[in-house]
Amino acid sequence: MEYVLIHKNDNVKVCLADGHKYAVRHMEAGEPVIKYGFPIGVAAKEIAPGERVHTENLRTALSGVSSYTYAPQLSPLQPLAPATVQAFVRKDGRVGIRNDVWIIPTVGCVNGVAKTLAAKSGALCFAHPYGCSQLGDDLAVTQKTLAGLIRHPNAGGVLVLGLGCENNGVAAMKAVLGSYDETRIRFLNCQDCEDELAEGLRILAQLQALAAADRRTEVPVSRLKLGLKCGGSDGLSGITANPLCGRVTDRLVAMGGTAVLTEVPEMFGAEELLFSRCVSKAVFDKAVRLINDYKSYFLAHGQPVSENPSPGNKEGGITTLEEKSLGCVQKGGTAPVTDVLGYGDAAEKPGLSLLNGPGNDMVAVTNLAAAGCQLILFTTGRGTPLGAPVPTLKIATNAALAARKKSWIDFDAQTQTADDLFELLLATANGRETKNEANGFREIALFKDGVTL
Repeated sequence: MEYVLIHKNDNVKVCLADGHKYAVRHMEAGEPVIKYGFPIGVAAKEIAPGERVHTENLRTALSGVSSYTYAPQLSPLQPLAPATVQAFVRKDGRVGIRNDVWIIPTVGCVNGVAKTLAAKSGALCFAHPYGCSQLGDDLAVTQKTLAGLIRHPNAGGVLVLGLGCENNGVAAMKAVLGSYDETRIRFLNCQDCEDELAEGLRILAQLQALAAADRRTEVPVSRLKLGLKCGGSDGLSGITANPLCGRVTDRLVAMGGTAVLTEVPEMFGAEELLFSRCVSKAVFDKAVRLINDYKSYFLAHGQPVSENPSPGNKEGGITTLEEKSLGCVQKGGTAPVTDVLGYGDAAEKPGLSLLNGPGNDMVAVTNLAAAGCQLILFTTGRGTPLGAPVPTLKIATNAALAARKKSWIDFDAQTQTADDLFELLLATANGRETKNEANGFREIALFKDGVTL
């Protein structure tokens, strides 16, 4: 079998056939295990040369919140002449790479109506179970996330569908939205009309007529916002797919574009790599709060901060959260960290932004879409059919997955290059359909952390 030593300081090598790690020398119990040039935990017992290093002999070293010192190690990217894409320029100047009409419920009670309208009209419906019986910050997160989707530039028109008696009613959503294009964002309270289906179809027909008249125009790729996500990771994620995405991220940022990295728990153990790239002390302080607040969230619920990886991750060769995180953050390349975003915040600054949110696949892709990302690079070693409201390019870490799940996977990171992936990104922005779009797989899930009345 073929093995790779990722970094000269590593004391484990990775089998390219299955992603599992093997000791390259003897290790004593308590000794750091090094992969990617950084500790991924400590030896739980003595490990012999050539022995597999996994759950039976490796344990995490993560604990609670930590203190950090700002020690910037910034390596600015060399600017590149921007490529261009053909996209839809909206009234507010933002750019969309799709021109669909969306139906977004304010509350789960009208999901059935929304789905019926979608089936009859061809619009896209994004159902969810929330919007009522929520309080305080929990309700605010729902509202901000939905507002980000309602304003999304990939939508040529949006019907916001309310019931009429919910906490997150139409009036509340309008207040959160602020100013908006009233010709492209329309509202309907189902309790206020005799036939909500007829009225909804009438509004959708108007929105679809407006969208049909829209035309793509040439814009620089600096107008793109790229979401970065991994799901169903394996031991090859940090060797093939994630570094490949990192090189594409760097190329986009060097052209003036924006990339967004989320999955905060999957930064634990690798956070200092991101902290060292923060462009200012203010951004560093926000990034430290992002990490420590999320650790505190785990601890407040009586859970260890290291409760990760998943069973599938472990089967694929990932043992500790540190190991998973060091592979995960490589999607952000070497780009400078220019901003730290909360739930529902829009990504506005060129460079790499860190977005508050969990690693859960459905919540994370929704979070990225709500932040304004027009498309998402989603790496996977185990495979998943999941799609976001926006085009979601599935990037396989290994050729076997790409061959076995051709209906899910858009790109094979084991046999294709960063140039190939960047060209696919441009083609997708220009309208090339992704596998999730071809399959009709587009879902949302909202983060929930509060009292339900």
